[in-house]
Amino acid sequence: MSIINNPMKVITGPETRWSYANVWEPKSINGGTPKYSVSLIIPKSDTKTVEKIQSAIQAAYDEGQGKLKGNGKSVPALSVLKTPLRDGDAERPDDPAYADSYFINANSAVAPGIVDVDRQPIIDRSEVYSGVYGRASINFYAFNSNGNKGIACGLNNLQKVKDGEPLGGKSRAEDDFATENDDDFLA
Repeated sequence: MSIINNPMKVITGPETRWSYANVWEPKSINGGTPKYSVSLIIPKSDTKTVEKIQSAIQAAYDEGQGKLKGNGKSVPALSVLKTPLRDGDAERPDDPAYADSYFINANSAVAPGIVDVDRQPIIDRSEVYSGVYGRASINFYAFNSNGNKGIACGLNNLQKVKDGEPLGGKSRAEDDFATENDDDFLA
């Protein structure tokens, strides 16, 4: 098995939390092409993953100079371009799931591979939901379309590491019916 070192590809750490996990069916955003997507919440304490992401964004910027220049005379500085690594404290101050974290929205036109901690495919869709913890294989690339320029994040594959508190307020059926208490069954 040969592994090609791609400086624009990152595997996030196991403390990454998945939110807005649209990984089974592609969804259209604002009438666009339907895509699979997930918001990856990365704790600021996971400096190793954050540094790998920053390096990959820089590599995508360096590799995409021609695309970013477009018809202009020069390539805009990376600091003025849209980049995918965002600060949860600044952009989602009212959402405790994003506190003391960065987040990245990754998407793909192709369904991601989804495996468990033993690298076995996850078939049961209820196993993957917004709130689980897992690693994500993502790649960064430059874009220049419709006057927007920047670095975007593509979603490759996902590995669920452990369950987490579901995000979005929806409880799991397994949890709702975990007790034997039928007192209010017909109430």
